[in-house]
This record gives sequence, C-alpha cells and structure tokens, in this order.
Amino acid sequence: MALNTLFASAYLTIAYDYANDWLYANWTGEQDYDSVHAGCLHMLEVLKQERCHKVLNDNREVTSMWSEAAEWGGTVWFPLMADAGLEYFAWVYSPNHYSRLSTDLMLSHTTRPLVLAFNDAAIAQAWLRQM
Repeated sequence: MALNTLFASAYLTIAYDYANDWLYANWTGEQDYDSVHAGCLHMLEVLKQERCHKVLNDNREVTSMWSEAAEWGGTVWFPLMADAGLEYFAWVYSPNHYSRLSTDLMLSHTTRPLVLAFNDAAIAQAWLRQM
C-alpha cells in the first residue's frame, strides 16, 4: 500500500492510501468512549482535508468493548462523515467478540453512508474498490 500517514496516536493511525484513493484507519488496543470519540473526530477532519469518499476502517487490533460510543458514532458521527462527502465505509471486524458487538451496535444506529462490516480485510478492500 502507498500510505501517507496523516494522524497517529497510541490508539489510531489514519493514512491516505493513494493507490486506492481512500482513508485507511487502523485502530489498536483497548478502546473506550474517549478514544473512539477523539479518533472519529480526527477521521472526520482528515476526510474533509483529503476530500475522499471511501474509508477502510481496520479493527483487527482492537482488544476491547467500546459500546458506550456506539450510539454517538451511529447517530452523530456517521451523518457528519456523510455530510463531509463519505459514501462508502468498509469496516474490518476485530477478532475480539466484545469489539464486534460494539461495531454491530454502532451500525444498528447508522443510516448513512453505506457501511458494510467484513471478517476479512482482503474482501473489505475488494468491495471498497468496486464502489
């Protein structure tokens, strides 16, 4: 991947993937309301800055439940992302059961943009390339 890192912290790295024309967000470690909230707002700013329409959101390294941020993410953040130009969001599940439940809860509150969750990163990338 031809990645240009635009934001990096202990819990999230956001890069622009020039080969695929999308943001790549790699979340790591334990997440909670504060880290998810802050990370999502950073992603919103980077999306606006780069004017892109697709995100590959990678949770394979997330190790905890973060369900307290799910409603905010689905009802506030995703609509803000859509308003900023996001059209397609491919979400790669964490292997952690509780993180997966948090993802599903957030998606249950989401009406736009189009978000699909995947068990396999290669399949998520293939879907995002088609969109």
